[in-house]
Amino acid sequence: MTVTLTKAPFKADHVGSLLRPDTLHKARNDFKESTITASQLREIETAEIKRIVDKQIEIGLEVVTDGEFRRSWWHLDFLEHLDGIEGFVPESGYHFQGEETERYNIRNTGKIAFNPDHPFIQDFIEFNNIVDGRATAKQTIPSPNQLFHAGIRNPEVYPDVETYADDIIKAYQDAVAAFYKAGVRYLQFDDVYIAGLNVDDLFAYEPDYSREQLIELALRVVNSVLEAKPADLAITTHLCRGNYKSTWAFEGSYAQIAPTLFAKEEVNGFFLEYDDDRSGNFQPLAHIPNGGAQVVIGAVTSKFGNLEEKEAIKARITDAAKYVPLEQICLSPQCGFASTHHGNKLTEEQQWEKLKLIVEVAKEIWN
Repeated sequence: MTVTLTKAPFKADHVGSLLRPDTLHKARNDFKESTITASQLREIETAEIKRIVDKQIEIGLEVVTDGEFRRSWWHLDFLEHLDGIEGFVPESGYHFQGEETERYNIRNTGKIAFNPDHPFIQDFIEFNNIVDGRATAKQTIPSPNQLFHAGIRNPEVYPDVETYADDIIKAYQDAVAAFYKAGVRYLQFDDVYIAGLNVDDLFAYEPDYSREQLIELALRVVNSVLEAKPADLAITTHLCRGNYKSTWAFEGSYAQIAPTLFAKEEVNGFFLEYDDDRSGNFQPLAHIPNGGAQVVIGAVTSKFGNLEEKEAIKARITDAAKYVPLEQICLSPQCGFASTHHGNKLTEEQQWEKLKLIVEVAKEIWN
């Protein structure tokens, strides 16, 4: 059953990923060691997805995800199943604050296109059947801009960035259409790349482009993908500064991207990290058009288990409302609880308490 979309993003929302339970960690390890089959692993994944869907609804969320339980990474699992992209094991992982991630990445091997047999389509169909109309089922995927990190594009396949961009746009237009046909009415683009364009010392980007050119390119890519978006499909974007075992990749406000991306990106909502000082102040929100995109304030951290005080969260929302109307604001955690299969350093009980708190605060502010 498909839920008719009316108000996504929701006043109480969440980014997507949830902590993997021990049963799922064990099943994945057993599968790697060939002690269970792929179908047995999928049965265990499905059982755990059913459990967390019920739990999300129980604590009062109107929007639910599958926790990204069938993935290892928030982005790589989706991207490596596009035509022209493959996964591989590099010499080193991503560098985070005090941590190097598990080694895995993607690279461009041929002409990029959407794979009509992409496994995420069937995954969503099964997930939506589990939800069965009891809430809005949200699908999360990496932003098309994730493919613009330096080192992914193969210059032998794509000598210039613009042709590369055109094929990525077409691939994502086809992806959006396929998800819509499968029943998706709430789609989220997760985007570390755009958030990174705020960093004073740019790294891992196309070297021949200035910051301003990179920002304009990022805007063109997303808005071109959205041109064919059906009217009843909500698409939001989550801007992330990295989330791996409770660590982060970089810091910086939204000030350098806001005049272009906040002002002109045609998404229905921006999920923004505002759980600590790394994110800067709320002033960049003034660039979001009055009556335009919803602004989902990530004032509750997913990185640590200590539960925030209600009044402190309300004060953050009040501060944000100085720059964007209160009715245009929503509340969520700043990121997912497990952007990778490793998860952040908190318990599942603490995770649910944080999501329940968001529901309670949202009701007290907006109802």
